[in-house]
Amino acid sequence: MAEKPLFKIIFLNHGKVYELYSEGVTSSGLWGFIEVTDLVFDTAEGLVVDPTEEKMRQEFEDAKVLHLPIQSVLRVEEVGKRGQCMIRDRKSGEKVTPFPISPPKRS
Repeated sequence: MAEKPLFKIIFLNHGKVYELYSEGVTSSGLWGFIEVTDLVFDTAEGLVVDPTEEKMRQEFEDAKVLHLPIQSVLRVEEVGKRGQCMIRDRKSGEKVTPFPISPPKRS
């Protein structure tokens, strides 16, 4: 049996660049949108959990289909294996953590 294709989708969402993986990308029935189905997240359970991936899993856990506006999609790639899901700052390209690494400084 042939393997399902795997796609890396990079898109803008609330001023940040999201990178996630899916097994289905097609033109949407909604004009000007693409349809992303079968999101793929890391299923390994252990002591080390990537907080960014966990945030994305929670954000999209109830989504059956993502209809992304075509103008928000930066790139769709068919890839051989899954990488790390990320959220990046739009301007700097730096990886964004879903919670502060260090406590805020007091004035």
